[in-house]
Order: sequence, then structure tokens, then C-alpha cells
Amino acid sequence: MTGSGSERVSREALARVVRDHAGRLAASLVSLLGDFSAAEDLVQDAVEIALRRWPAEGVPDRPDAWLFTVARRRGLDALRREGNYRAKLAQLTGGEPGVKDDRLRLVFTCCHPALSLEARIALTLRVVCGLSTAQIAAAFLVPETTVAQRLTRAKRKISEAGIPYRIPADDELPERLQGVLAVIYLLFNEGYLSSGGARAHARDLVDDAEWLASLLAGLMPAEPEVAGLLALIRLHRARGAARFDDREQLVLLADQDRGRWDHEAIGAATASLVRSARAHRRPGPYQLQAAIAACHAEAESFESTDWPQIVVLYDMLLHLAPSPVTRLHRAVALRYAVGPEAALEELEHLDRALENHPLLHATRADLLRVLGRNAEARECDERALELTANPAQQALLERRLAGH
Repeated sequence: MTGSGSERVSREALARVVRDHAGRLAASLVSLLGDFSAAEDLVQDAVEIALRRWPAEGVPDRPDAWLFTVARRRGLDALRREGNYRAKLAQLTGGEPGVKDDRLRLVFTCCHPALSLEARIALTLRVVCGLSTAQIAAAFLVPETTVAQRLTRAKRKISEAGIPYRIPADDELPERLQGVLAVIYLLFNEGYLSSGGARAHARDLVDDAEWLASLLAGLMPAEPEVAGLLALIRLHRARGAARFDDREQLVLLADQDRGRWDHEAIGAATASLVRSARAHRRPGPYQLQAAIAACHAEAESFESTDWPQIVVLYDMLLHLAPSPVTRLHRAVALRYAVGPEAALEELEHLDRALENHPLLHATRADLLRVLGRNAEARECDERALELTANPAQQALLERRLAGH
């Protein structure tokens, strides 16, 4: 054990360990049982026991093995009571969690075309990636109750339809790819800047997203959107050392020390993106987002950023995948390519769609401040602060409101 009753582990640290291993545990149990609901119940039981015992006993040296052992015991007890699962009993008496690509298999299972795209993504983020219902709701910009309903319907559908737990055949991969890419992308977003909780960002989620994207690239090397997503993740990760200061305060792009960026990783990711684009000539949303990230990453300074090119790339992205959040990011680029007035005018079209999105109000506050409309800017910053649960964003907005 790595701890003891006298060395209590924080709930935040416990949550990180549990989240990291619960996804792997769920994948292994679904692999053994072929039953989503049963596997999720076992994971939840094991997690609840861990959260009761680890604060006093310390985190085990092998948290994954500990959780698997507890889940297996609970599963055996349940199966014995039901009396009609002898084959599954035999499976559950086996060893520890299986091969390392179990989670990618489970991602493909969750992304079965029998489910709606929204349900596929929500189910995967919950069961495989361990995100909370609130985090998933924030990603979709919908109420938590909506996500909860999607999850319930999706699990029932998988169980009733007997959807198999496997990576599909080659000819089945394309119809599932959109959901798989969306899952990895949203997982990365949640890790890059968390939507809530005590953490400003979650490196473990970012690690998971890159790992899954790299596995997917190995499985589907001829898909340019897979290459685009992997390049996007790696381009953003290359700026990781400069995004937060030593107090975990958020450092905006304009203020980041570009000498701390991983320029070798930027070069490699950009070259991979270019090779894939030239080979396949099928531009898609993830490739375009990666190209935007490359424009930022390759600029020697914030002032030398090719903002007109970034606006063009956002226009292409909006054509392929219209989204109010994309339009918001385009407005930010428009500020530097054209001017703050044009950007502010663009935001007026987003009020209804993004009224509860903190970035809309923070962006408007920034534009109003540049235009000398400080009282209005303060109101927008206050609204943004009400809406965000991310501690780094909260601290940034508080500094703005304090005049720092």
C-alpha cells in the first residue's frame, strides 16, 4: 500500500486514480461478460468500495488489480444468486484485466450504428472514459437530464440487441468512425481544459485521448481524419508546458513563452498532417482544426500569427461542420484579422445558442474592454464567472474583475 490511515489520501487524488482505472476495468468486464449493464454495476460497486476504504487504508500499489478483484468478487456473488450464468462464472474466475486495446474495442462497441450518434458518444464517454454526466452535458451543451436519458436508452438498446463486443470488420469501420473520433476529441477537450471539478486540466485524459487516437491511426492508417485528430492532439500538447504557470494559473496564448513549446513535436505533427492531406485530398473537420492549431504553433510570435488564414480555415470548417462554438472561435480570429467591432457584431448572432457558455461572455468582455466599454465588459466577465466551473478560468476572470 502507498498510504495509511495516518496519511490520508485526498478525495481529488482518489478520484483521479479511480477514473483512470475504472475505464480499463469496464472494458475488461464487458469483454468477459458481454453485458454492459452488469459490467457498469460492478465497476460502480468497486469504485464505491474504493472511495470508502482508500482514504483510510491508502491507495494500493496496483489500483487496477484491486478494483478488478473487488468487482470480480461482487460479480461472482451476483451470478451465484441468479444461478443461470455458469459460463460467465467461469470467465469471471480468470485473471486480471485483458489486453491493452480493450478500451478501443469498447469504444467501437459503444459506437454501434444501431445507436444515435449522440447516444454513442455519451455512452462511450461515460462507460469507457469515466466522465461524469455533468461533464458530458457540458460537452454537448445540453442539460444533465438529457444525457442521463440518452445513457439509459443506449445501454438498454445494446443489451436488447445483443451487440457484440469486438472491433468490427474492416467494412464496418467507416460507419462507426464518426462516433469514435468524436469520443476521442471530446475526451481530449475535457482533459485540455476541464469543464468542472477541482482540476483546471487533466493530463491523464489527454494521455488517454492521444493513446486511443494513435491506436486508431494504426487500425485505420488510410483515414485522413484519424491522422488529423492525432495531429490536432499533438499540436496542442506541444504547448502544454506554457499553458499554466507554476501556480496552475492559466496563461493565455498571447502571453505564453513560445520558447517552452515543444517545437520538435510541432514539426512532426505538422509534417504528418501535410503528408496525410496530400495523400488523400479529403479535407475534414479534424484536419481543418489541426491546420488552425498549426498556424498558431508555427507563428514565431502572437503578433505574427496568420490571422486571415485562420479565418479562412474557420470558414471551411463551418461549411463542413457548422457549430456555434466554431463560429465563436472564428469571431476571436476575426478580431485580429479585421477588428474588434467586426468580431463583436459576429457574437450577436450567437447569444441564443451559447447563452450559457462562459467563453461567449468572456470573449465579449474582452472585445468591449478593447473598445473602451468597461462597464459592459465587467458585466460580461461577471456572467462568465457565474457560468464556469473550471478553477483556472475562474481565477483568470477574478483577476480581470480585480483590475489585474
